[in-house]
Amino acid sequence: MKEAPNHTGESRVFPITNKLNEMPWWVLIIVLLGALMALVIAADDLYTLIFKRLLAGVVMTVQVTLIAYCFSMIFALILGLARISSTPALYHLSTVWITIIRGVPMLILLFYINFVVGPSLVSGVNSLGRLLVSIQLLPQLGSALTEVTVRDFPTVARSIMALVVGYSAFSSEVFRAGIESIGKGQMEAARSLGMTYWQAMAYVILPQAIRRMLPPLGNDFIAMLKDSSLVSVVGVTDITLLGKQYAAGTFTFFETYNVVAYLYLIMTVGLAMVIKLVEQRTQSQAGN
Repeated sequence: MKEAPNHTGESRVFPITNKLNEMPWWVLIIVLLGALMALVIAADDLYTLIFKRLLAGVVMTVQVTLIAYCFSMIFALILGLARISSTPALYHLSTVWITIIRGVPMLILLFYINFVVGPSLVSGVNSLGRLLVSIQLLPQLGSALTEVTVRDFPTVARSIMALVVGYSAFSSEVFRAGIESIGKGQMEAARSLGMTYWQAMAYVILPQAIRRMLPPLGNDFIAMLKDSSLVSVVGVTDITLLGKQYAAGTFTFFETYNVVAYLYLIMTVGLAMVIKLVEQRTQSQAGN
C-alpha cells in the first residue's frame, strides 16, 4: 500500500526541522545573531582578547546574582507571610517596609547601603566593642570589635545586601499574591486533618503556590542579573566595570560594549529558556 503523503509539514528524515518549525521567528533571529557574534569573537583577535578579559567579570556577575537571589527569596517569603498575617503589627510593619523599599530606585539603594548603612554598621560594632571593654565583659572580643573598619565589610558584600533588600521587597508581593491565589478551602481542609498553620502552609499551600509563582520569580531572577550591572558603580569588578575599564584604556568602545551586551544577552536568554522549560515541566506534572 502506498503511504499517504505528509501534509503537516513535518520531516521524518530530519526531525530537528520539526523543532525549528515550532520555534517562534524571533527566537530564530536571536539564535542566528548569537551564533554570528560567536563566530566574530572566535575569528577576530580583538574580540577574542576582549572576551577573555571579561570572563572574570562573568564569574563575579553570576556569583553576585546567585547569592543575592537566594537570600532575597528567603526574606521575600518572610515578608510575604507577614503581609498575609492576621497579626496587625507584622502586617503593618511589613507593609511600611515594602512600600519604602519599593519606592527607592535600586541605584540609590545601592549607594545608601554602601555609603550609609555599611559605615553605620561598622560604627555600631565599634561602639559595642568599646562597651564590652569598658564593662570588662569579653574584653578580648571587645578589643577586636573596636578595630573593625569599613574595609572589613567588603564592597561586594554591601552590594549583595542592597540587591537582597531591594528584590526581597519586590518579590514579597509575588509570594503574597501566589499564596492568596490558593483557595481558602485548602487551608481549612489541611487544618481539619490536624495540621498546624505552618504545617499546612509548608506542605499544602506553598507547593501549589510556587507553581503559579515560577514565571514572575523567574522574571525577577533575570531582572536581578541585569541589575547586578549597577554594582559596577561602587567598584565591584563585574562584566560592566571590566568592560568600562578596558574600553577607556584602549578606546575600543564599539567592540568592547558589543561583547558586554552579548554576554548579558546570552545569560538572560539562556535563563529565560531554562525557566520556560521548568515552568512547562511543573505544569505537566501538576496536570498529571
